Amino acid sequence: MNRLFRRLSVLSLSASLLALMTIASPASAAPAPGNQLQSVRLEPAGDSTRLIVELKNASTPTFFLLESPSRAVIDLPRTAASAALKLPAPSGAVRAVRRGPQANGDLRLVFELDPAARVDWPAAGAAQRRFEFAVSTASPTPAAAALKPVKTEHAPPAEGRDVIVAIDAGHGGQDPGAIGRGGTREKDVVLDISRQLTERINREPGMRAIMTREGDYFLTLRQRIKRAREAGAQLFVSVHADSVRDPSVSGSSVYVLSLKGATDEQARLLADRENAADLAGGVSLEDKDPVIASVLVDLAQSAQISQSMVAAERVLRSLGRVNDVRKPLVQQAGFVVLKSPDIPSMLVETAFISSPADERLLGKPERREALANAIFDGVKQYFIDHPPDGSRFARARVEQRQVIATAEEPVGTNAGKL
Repeated sequence: MNRLFRRLSVLSLSASLLALMTIASPASAAPAPGNQLQSVRLEPAGDSTRLIVELKNASTPTFFLLESPSRAVIDLPRTAASAALKLPAPSGAVRAVRRGPQANGDLRLVFELDPAARVDWPAAGAAQRRFEFAVSTASPTPAAAALKPVKTEHAPPAEGRDVIVAIDAGHGGQDPGAIGRGGTREKDVVLDISRQLTERINREPGMRAIMTREGDYFLTLRQRIKRAREAGAQLFVSVHADSVRDPSVSGSSVYVLSLKGATDEQARLLADRENAADLAGGVSLEDKDPVIASVLVDLAQSAQISQSMVAAERVLRSLGRVNDVRKPLVQQAGFVVLKSPDIPSMLVETAFISSPADERLLGKPERREALANAIFDGVKQYFIDHPPDGSRFARARVEQRQVIATAEEPVGTNAGKL
């Protein structure tokens, strides 16, 4: 594990150099952009703010909303931002505008909104070059209030929104990770486990997974965190298979961020707050007093570590049913990839690839599937026990309580007289 910690630290410090070296081949990179985002504008329109998006070529984006904090999201298929693109300043009900490339080649636009904001999406239809919709916090007129809301194609389901889990396959590209004595490369093993874990999550009602990398290419540790945040992830799981000098060391272990790592990250966030889009619990640090910003980051990270520990305990317990556990308790370390201030995060060491026994097991498809299923079981149990507000898991818990309450009600005045 010390070896992994040193390797992750070196990767973080040399991210700029490695980024210049990662000119991936078409087979290993995300699909080449086929369109270009040319402008994003916010224009006041009475009690509303008009959001206008213009593309070089016609496209059919995906529109949806996220909560806590309230955000309107547009995914633009196979799109890159033009070199001259400038995002607009906040206006009206729109508090901030961000953009970020996705692993599949799409471009995501995120509009942070006032909690009471109402979004009128553009009507679904043919592909267009220009999309326009309104955001308002004004109360609807009586005539508008009488109309039934129309459920758009990408609106969250009535039974509750999905929880989103970011699955991070460690290493990739020119970074193979650990290599076993038999030649097994960590980056290949964890990518397969991550794909199976993603597929299993996506088969489960109420859950959706995104992968930080879907192929054999390199991402910096900060890029992995950024992609999870842009996807609105509520849990981040980084999958690894480490090595140590002692070949007898084997088994699984799970890590969360240490307090020392959190302290280091707080200093970095506060130092970069004027130039970065890093958030503490969904609140921008850019315009905050240094003392207030420090308190916000500290609160966000304390909550993150606490929730990370709870989720990691569920996953470790589940892994113990299919594999030997190297450490019976969740461990803590300052891994950079765990330092998102607002997403509970864990690093799962599925096995030690330096162990000949573990390497042989990792080479078996059925063992990789078992590990993926065990991680899934732990993640699902975490959301059952701690359902996010507005999610399908939260709705299921309410319904379960209603059933229990109904079963405990007296059956009537004649009860007990039979």
